[in-house]
Amino acid sequence: MTVYDVARALPGIEELRDHSRGLAMLDAVLSPAWEGRYYSFDAHWSGTEQLASMKDGQGGEYTIVLSPAGAFARVFDHESPLSPYGPLADGATWPGVLDGVPDAFREYLTEPAFLDEDDVHVTTACLWREAADTAWHTGPVAFPDLDGHPDPDGSHGLLRLLLDRTPEAYAAWASEYYETPVDLDAVRHVLALRPLTRELVSVLHPGVDLADLAEDVTEIGYPTAAA
Repeated sequence: MTVYDVARALPGIEELRDHSRGLAMLDAVLSPAWEGRYYSFDAHWSGTEQLASMKDGQGGEYTIVLSPAGAFARVFDHESPLSPYGPLADGATWPGVLDGVPDAFREYLTEPAFLDEDDVHVTTACLWREAADTAWHTGPVAFPDLDGHPDPDGSHGLLRLLLDRTPEAYAAWASEYYETPVDLDAVRHVLALRPLTRELVSVLHPGVDLADLAEDVTEIGYPTAAA
């Protein structure tokens, strides 16, 4: 699969936003230490923007800016043959990856958080969707001859839990990643963005109390019972 396949499989903006908040809340419960988390969500990235993000701790990551204009997503797989740091790209973002980005998202092409020290956009796949769009879009990427490479730009592997949004998919992944059984019903509850309870948090992680998550709930913008 490539970014073209991923673009056809990603959900609409609001579904992606809600699912990203659920992923971030689950990771906050399962990993109280920030450094150990995989998924994050900043509901207050700026006055008008939110940021869904993932870092796998091995050089793979994605960031998705959600704004009134729509959504802009960048993916970076350090093992991808399209990586700016690989032998094929010669220190530059792969041709076509960022081509066609509309004016609504052009500022993200120079966003310091997405650039390295040489002002290279650290991206192997890019997707965007304006608020009125009915589909995701990508640039005209010309892939090299990569016979046998199932995920050349990293978009499928790194965005996999945005493509398969079932509770079963997260529970299976988290059980392996965090090396502990993860309760499926509790995962289903959080991905549905239902308010947290002390009992539910304890089921997911017995060492965490609901009160410990107050800052995370605020940062993620996760619904509370009062809301």
